[in-house]
Amino acid sequence: MRTSRRALLGTAASGALALGFGAGAPARAEGRSVRVAVLLYDGFTALDAVGPYETLCRLPGVRVVTVARRAGAVRTDTGQLALTAERSLADVHAADVLVVPGGGNHGMVAALDDTVLLEWIRRIHRNTTWTTSVCTGSLLLASAGLLKGLPATTYWAARPYLQKLGAVPAPGRFVETGRIITAAGVSAGLDMGLHLAARLCDEATAKAMQLAIEYDPQPPFDCGSPQKADEATRQLALKLVEGGAARAAGPML
Repeated sequence: MRTSRRALLGTAASGALALGFGAGAPARAEGRSVRVAVLLYDGFTALDAVGPYETLCRLPGVRVVTVARRAGAVRTDTGQLALTAERSLADVHAADVLVVPGGGNHGMVAALDDTVLLEWIRRIHRNTTWTTSVCTGSLLLASAGLLKGLPATTYWAARPYLQKLGAVPAPGRFVETGRIITAAGVSAGLDMGLHLAARLCDEATAKAMQLAIEYDPQPPFDCGSPQKADEATRQLALKLVEGGAARAAGPML
């Protein structure tokens, strides 16, 4: 008898749950969901938001919601992809976890000047258990006044700007300072998300989540940080990022 792909994946998921996926989750003990708000804004970077989302959305007792100025489609920094914001800023007054993704130059400049967005970040932060960022999302946290004098990280090319905004740039895939966790560039959001999964549930659940998403990075090249890359690679990397943003500003086919 042939087994459908859907049935096979369903069996695999059931097996993961049967192996104790989520044992000891504090949210269940408290009788309510842990509320995670992922902020979206025009020009955000897709993986900055989707990486943490993917590590958190399946955790037991965790409810993830996407939030933007207005509910509806929000374009990424390339302009070729949109994610849907489930709620508007006005609809979300509190969260246990706030995730702030980074963005392309155009989107980030606009977000840094968005007083409504920055005030919302400050307001939500007052009552979070964890306030987090990925990539240049830490620039938004810093602009909101949350990183003054605190160790934090960001995208490698944005570290001077982070320092100008009052934070203390620190090394690492992610940096935890009190209840603020900042992740380095783009893919580091997955690392931070798994660390956060352990905080919200337990280490066993976080390990199971890493296996569930088969996060076993073995990149074909060893140049994933500026320290490992030569100058030509660093310059080309920045051109690729800027080129994606430039295409986003052009006409869509």
